[in-house]
Amino acid sequence: MVDKQKTIREKFSLAGVGLHTGQKIKLTFKPSAENTGIQFIREDLPNKPSIKADFFHVITNSGIPRCTSIGQDNVIIHTVEHLMSVLCGLEVDNLIVGIDGQEVPGLDGSGLEFSKAIKKVGLLEQNSPREYFYIKEPLAVEDNGSCISMTPATDFCIAYTLDYDHPILRSQFFSVRINSQTFEQEVAPCRTFCLESEAKELREKGLGKGANYENTLVVGSQGVINNRMRFSNEFARHKVLDFIGDIYLLGIPIKGHVLAVKSGHKLNLELLKKLHQQKEEHKENSYVPDYNFSDKRQIGIQEILKILPHRFPFLMVDRVYEIEKGKKGIGIKNVTTNDYFFQGHFPSRPVMPGVLIVEAMAQAAGVVVLSSDAHHGQIAFFMAADKVKFRKVVAPGDQIKMEVEVLRDRGKTAQVQAVAKVDGEIAAEAEMIFSFTNASYLD
Repeated sequence: MVDKQKTIREKFSLAGVGLHTGQKIKLTFKPSAENTGIQFIREDLPNKPSIKADFFHVITNSGIPRCTSIGQDNVIIHTVEHLMSVLCGLEVDNLIVGIDGQEVPGLDGSGLEFSKAIKKVGLLEQNSPREYFYIKEPLAVEDNGSCISMTPATDFCIAYTLDYDHPILRSQFFSVRINSQTFEQEVAPCRTFCLESEAKELREKGLGKGANYENTLVVGSQGVINNRMRFSNEFARHKVLDFIGDIYLLGIPIKGHVLAVKSGHKLNLELLKKLHQQKEEHKENSYVPDYNFSDKRQIGIQEILKILPHRFPFLMVDRVYEIEKGKKGIGIKNVTTNDYFFQGHFPSRPVMPGVLIVEAMAQAAGVVVLSSDAHHGQIAFFMAADKVKFRKVVAPGDQIKMEVEVLRDRGKTAQVQAVAKVDGEIAAEAEMIFSFTNASYLD
C-alpha cells in the first residue's frame, strides 16, 4: 500500500528547560495540513515569525556548539535535532510547533518524552502520498578521522561506530533498520552525553546552563556520574538519534544505508548538503506517475507513459482495455519489423524472444495492478515468474493480446496470471509476482 503523510490528531503541549540556554520553554504542537512540512513558530516574538525545518533554514554558525539550529532573518531556534529525530522516526510529516523561546527544551536529554507525547495523542493519516528521497549514488564525507557514507537502498539502515580516546567511550557499535517501532524502542530513549571535562568547559563559556546529571550522561574516568545507562551502547545510539534528526532537515525522509564512524553534527550537516545537492540534480529527471484511472476501462500509449516508467526501446505495451481496476485487463503489443530485437533474433528469420513476450505481459500486468487505488503513486517491480510456457512463435506483423488477471493482491505483493495470444492461439503464459514501492524510488 502507498504510504500516506501523517500529522498529529490533536493539539498538545510540553515544557522544559533548554540544555544550553537554561531557558524555560513551552512547546505547543498542532496538526498541520498535508504537504506543509514541519513549521516552527516563535510565539514569543512580534508577528510570530515562522521557520520551516528544512535544508534552506539550517544555521551552521549559530554561536552554540554541539547542537543543530535553524533560523531566518535573525530569528533562530537551537537544539532541534532530538525533536526532529522523533518526528522522522515516528513518521510525522506535517506539524506546527509553537515555541516561546530560542531553544527546544532538552527534557530528559533524549527523544523519549517527545515520543511518548506524540504516541499519546496519536497520528492522523492524510490523503497525500508520503514522498521519500532514495539515494541514487553513493555519498561520503570525512573530517579528521570521522566519516559518513551512504549507499542506495530501499530501506533506511544506520550502522554507527563510536571510538574516542577515553576508557569509557571506546569501541561502541550500534546498527538498526529504522521504522517507527525500532526507533521508539531502540533509539528514542538514548540520552545526550559529554565528558566531565567538556561540561566544565561549556559552563565556563556560558553554555550548558540547563544541563544536569539527569538529562545529560556526564562521563568521568570511572564511568557515568550520578546516573545509569539505559543501554550498554547508549552513547552510540544517541549519535544515531542526532543523525536522524539532522538528516530529516532535508525536508523529506530518506531511503539508504548509512555507515558512520565518530561523526557528529558538523559532519551530519556536511552530508546534508550533499544529499540536498543530489536531490536537486535528480529532480528534473524524476518519474512522477500522475494518471488517475477514475472509471476508465481503456487507455492508450500516452496514458501508459504516465503509469509505467518504461521508455523506448523497452516499452512493450501499446494499449490496455477492458480494465477492471486492480483485477483484470487486456494489453496489446503490436509487433513490427522495426522492433530493435529483430536485428539479432534472428536476421534470417525474425522471431520475438520469449523473455520479451514475458516482459510485455509483465508490463500489461503492471498497468492493471497499478490501476488499483491502493497502489496510487507506486511503481511495480517484476519479482518472479512461474509456470512459464511458450507455445507459438511471434513474428513481425503479429498482434499480441495479453489477458491479465490479478489472482491475489496483499498490498506489498501481488500475484498475476497472464496469457499472451496471437490470432486466438496461446503464444505464452505465466504466473508472475510483483512487489511495490513509492515512485520516488526512481528519482
